[in-house]
Amino acid sequence: MNLQHPIFKRWPAQRPDRLQLFPLPTPNGVKVSIMLEETGLAYEAHRIDIMANENQDPAFLALNPNGKIPAIFDPNGPGERPVALFESGAILLYLADKTGQLLSADPAIRYETIQWLMWQMGGVGPMFGQVGFFNKFAGKAYEDKRPRDRYVAESARLLGVLDKRLAGRDWVMGGDYSIADISLLGWVRNLIGFYEAGELVGFDRFAHVQRWFDRGLARPAVQRGLEVTAA
Repeated sequence: MNLQHPIFKRWPAQRPDRLQLFPLPTPNGVKVSIMLEETGLAYEAHRIDIMANENQDPAFLALNPNGKIPAIFDPNGPGERPVALFESGAILLYLADKTGQLLSADPAIRYETIQWLMWQMGGVGPMFGQVGFFNKFAGKAYEDKRPRDRYVAESARLLGVLDKRLAGRDWVMGGDYSIADISLLGWVRNLIGFYEAGELVGFDRFAHVQRWFDRGLARPAVQRGLEVTAA
């Protein structure tokens, strides 16, 4: 299969018949690699080094004009036509529809699942990311801690929402693991791990989230997905 997209001049595909993934081990990046491992889709990964500014390479911007990871190129898209996608939530929905996995076909359950995915995209991701900036990166040097504390408080509130949702449930949607869980696992992992903010947000208070998180990390596909983008 001859891939004509400009991305492949910079990152050639060794297996052009497979879905091509352009990730980095960020909370958004691991969503897609975990999803691919969970569904069993064959894919090829090309790590994008944002520290080397590779995400601003014209070839990458041709795939994602927003210059963020992750992004995918599927040579076998709908109607046997190639499809390029960015935004991790959109990619999760696309892969769920492509495989018929991890998103219910029942309209009511489907939209409830999408609701929690949008909740992660619009709330958890931005808020946890701000906590990371103010606690781990350049913002930690700011003498004024009010911005940090604001994001910490909102992140704790969101964890409380998730904790209440998970009371009596194994997964966000109950007994069925879904794209809603996949969207959240990497963010909780970073918040209490890489961002070193577990104590700040009082993570020990959220027993249901802790059990859900441990259950998620124990999944073999999750472990494989986390490793894909770390290479």
